[in-house]
Amino acid sequence: YRIDNFNDTFALGHYARVTDALEKRTGRHVAFKVMRPEHLTSSGDMRWEYKAFGNEAEILMRLSNSPNVVRLYDCGFISDREEAPRSGSIDSFQNDVRGFVQSLSAYAARGWRPYLSLETLPRANSLFYLMKPTKQGTRWRLPSEEGLSLAIQFSNLLSLAHAEQIVYLDHKLEHVYWDGTQLKVIDFNSSRQFENNNQEAVQQYTKDVHNLCVGVLYTIFTGMSPQKTSLRPQPSSLEDVEARYTDVQELDFSMEPSLSDSLCELLQRGASLKIAGIPEFLTGLQRVAAEHGWDFPNYSTSPASRDARAQMRAG
Repeated sequence: YRIDNFNDTFALGHYARVTDALEKRTGRHVAFKVMRPEHLTSSGDMRWEYKAFGNEAEILMRLSNSPNVVRLYDCGFISDREEAPRSGSIDSFQNDVRGFVQSLSAYAARGWRPYLSLETLPRANSLFYLMKPTKQGTRWRLPSEEGLSLAIQFSNLLSLAHAEQIVYLDHKLEHVYWDGTQLKVIDFNSSRQFENNNQEAVQQYTKDVHNLCVGVLYTIFTGMSPQKTSLRPQPSSLEDVEARYTDVQELDFSMEPSLSDSLCELLQRGASLKIAGIPEFLTGLQRVAAEHGWDFPNYSTSPASRDARAQMRAG
């Protein structure tokens, strides 16, 4: 790899730094995600941040069929301990995620850092970068048509993840990329994998719906943070991810009276932990979308709503 500039300066993460890079084998431009050097230990033991790279690689491979998940190209380890690696050795496992995970402890003992080579996404498509106001007292939100499309795509992604016993959890604008029609989600290092659908897993599926409603959908429809502040990067350590929206169970839509009552009611139910899982949420989402002119097999829209949606999309 030829390592170029950092591309994560607008929203720094806890686990890693991310640079633009050129993969010399293929000539492909990638996002090179490498663990922060402060997470190495003098004893060679693996901290949670080290193990998270194996967890993320496994999840990305298990969800690789989803069009909404960032693609994993390569995984491996580097010997350079500078925050932005410039020299030293590199061991690439390419698509051998199992070999990469099995080698974590051996490379931790050697003091090497794990990396992931990922699909690069335009910064301008980051919803945090896109929606952050340029001056005080202003806010941006997505049109309801785009917001509903994003919500349906995100729900389909979570439906696939939950079927694989995976919960995303780390919902925030910094992890959501949107070009107007296509959703891409990044950063699965804080996500969790379960071996079966036990009681804890079922509770986490409900929490995933809650975090989606609070951490992403509320913001894209109102332009406000769920903490009732202007948009700002959300903390990203493991403890922060678990506790980030725990106290947010009431959503305020008063600043955006143009939103439909049915949409606000659905998001509020999700925030109140009254939606058990993605199937129930998707059903409610399709019902809301039908009111906005969308056509679904189980819900009919009115000709007037369908025509209004068609004219709005044309505009």
